[in-house]
Amino acid sequence: MIQIGNVCIYGNVALSPMAGISDSPYRQITRKLGSAFSYSEFVSTEQIVQGNQRSIDMFRFKEMERPIFFQIFGSEADTVIEAAKIIETLQPDVIDLNMGCSVSKVAHHGSGAGLLKNLKVASHMIEGMRKSLSVPVTAKIRIGWDENNLNYKETVHVLQESGVQAISVHGRTKAMAYTGRANWDVIGEIKSLAKVPIFGNGDVSTYQEALSLQDRYKVDLVLIGRKAIGNPWVFHNFSKSNQDRREIFRTMKEHLESMLDFYRSEDEYALILFRKHFVKYLDSLSFPTDLKTKMLQMTSVNEFLENLYFGLLHPDERQGELKTESLSLNCESYV
Repeated sequence: MIQIGNVCIYGNVALSPMAGISDSPYRQITRKLGSAFSYSEFVSTEQIVQGNQRSIDMFRFKEMERPIFFQIFGSEADTVIEAAKIIETLQPDVIDLNMGCSVSKVAHHGSGAGLLKNLKVASHMIEGMRKSLSVPVTAKIRIGWDENNLNYKETVHVLQESGVQAISVHGRTKAMAYTGRANWDVIGEIKSLAKVPIFGNGDVSTYQEALSLQDRYKVDLVLIGRKAIGNPWVFHNFSKSNQDRREIFRTMKEHLESMLDFYRSEDEYALILFRKHFVKYLDSLSFPTDLKTKMLQMTSVNEFLENLYFGLLHPDERQGELKTESLSLNCESYV
């Protein structure tokens, strides 16, 4: 068990926060399949303070997702603190400051990994949130801006002195983005120096690999990001390759239905958003290429699900099942 303030986390592995991926529908799937807790997508504190409802709606969640970490980003300390107070009313378990996003439009404007170059501001943010909130405050960092500026020791020291209660570490620099290999030796060094729980992140492909890294580097928990897209089974001791195709279909169908519910009255939008998951679910699976291409253009949920079902089945299983299964998929709940 990991203790962060009054929040208890059970488990070894969790879904890393990812823009456009870790929305409530996918968090529900991954929690069900073993992710230890949930991170929201990161949300601009400026948009929160301005009352942008679409941004605030990104924090919607279901109780089964708890513990739920709301992740925010910003460059102005007062705005970050004010935004944190606003979203605390939505009852998250933890509020997390993103200090790791490497995207230029974020980092080069002083947010995300940009805070690694301005630790004084980051310190004010963490300290201000700790004083203003009743929920724990955490942060997600990278190991430095580039190879010539590996300031992870200073970063961790400043955040701890400011009152941070856990730190997630992506083992790359801002300059690396997602190239090269994550430096787990640095993550392990941070863990050996830290006084708060440390979550390690970077290049983790399987549950077994996560446990091995946890054992070797003694981190409190391992985060899995890109390798979890289309593979929610990665959070438990089994893999997608061992799943029955009907189970894969059921999981994909449940995921899409959850997206339809979350993005209510926007069925076509939900289906468009699901496409990035769809292509990843099909990784390593035999699936007709022409059918996949066709499905990426579909706007009818029923048509999409029907083609998905029969595309996943082996050819000799397709005959004789179309009529029965079509009837069960052709229902108004998707409309």
